[in-house]
Amino acid sequence: MAEPRLHDFQMRAIDGDELPLASLDGQVVLLVNVASKCGLTPQYVGLEALQRRYGERGFTVLGVPCNQFAGQEPGSEEEILEFCMTNYGVTFALTSKVAVNGDNQHPLYRWLTGPDSPVAGPIQWNFEKFLFARDGQLLQRFSPRANPDDPELIAAIESALAD
Repeated sequence: MAEPRLHDFQMRAIDGDELPLASLDGQVVLLVNVASKCGLTPQYVGLEALQRRYGERGFTVLGVPCNQFAGQEPGSEEEILEFCMTNYGVTFALTSKVAVNGDNQHPLYRWLTGPDSPVAGPIQWNFEKFLFARDGQLLQRFSPRANPDDPELIAAIESALAD
């Protein structure tokens, strides 16, 4: 059986529509669990900058709201979307709120953090990042404290875009 890829999973967009991740085939994807009331929330500025800088080259950020870390994403999906657009001008896609750890963990995060993952281990906090190649293969995991303009992250994105 083939190794799973990002494109094998389904999510729901923040507006409630289905979001088959197969629709991201051919794009380099930075998957980030996000929150509106976190000390790291200003990373939205850098994430949007990445989207604008690399979007035309086949790159996208996918924000995944999660309320599992100190209740820092308490709002409804409508409130989250309004917050992101009003405060940060976010143009990248956001999913519905999901659990990234625990019993109700979304299957995508179960795969990413599970024992068979090359980057296994629970999500530590908001704004943890996973970079995927155009074919949906997992390339790298970045700490929540790795800012979107971190040279290692930028180099990894540029390398993935060049492949």
